[in-house]
Amino acid sequence: MSFFRPANALMVQYAHYHRDRRNIATHLVGVPLIFMAIGILLTQPEWAVGNVLLTPAWLVWGLTSLWYLSRGNFLLGLATVVVNGLLIALAHGLASMAAQVGLAAWQLGLAIFVVGWIIQFVGHYWEGRKPAFVDDIVGLLVGPMFVVGEVLMAFGFLGQMRMAIERQAGPSR
Repeated sequence: MSFFRPANALMVQYAHYHRDRRNIATHLVGVPLIFMAIGILLTQPEWAVGNVLLTPAWLVWGLTSLWYLSRGNFLLGLATVVVNGLLIALAHGLASMAAQVGLAAWQLGLAIFVVGWIIQFVGHYWEGRKPAFVDDIVGLLVGPMFVVGEVLMAFGFLGQMRMAIERQAGPSR
């Protein structure tokens, strides 16, 4: 499977594994938790670049942002970049507050990561299908885009994409 497929193809493929509304709902919670947890785990070390503090979390966000923006659907790409950016900013805030609850930042990140995956696996239990990334590792990147896409579609955006998903993967049930 190509890493550089367009957004429509990626979303349709991912949707084949996510047609149960309960599974989609678990992803609306679990995927952001996992993304934010990875951000927390990558908040160290910090490098001062001018007046800006860079961390591995911001570097990963930048690289994934380029990927999302280059998938051929600007609205979906931009919305995913913005949501992921907010999650990384929140990750930095939570990492700095972890000590207040008696945890190291990595412990908090790991705990949130595990909770996010438990939520995901409950959804896939209901779906009766394995996670998409098992068959195609690119699914790990598509997850955040799928969640953002589902929210955009719920608000009436991405109509052509929704039709393609329902035509090829079937309607959600």
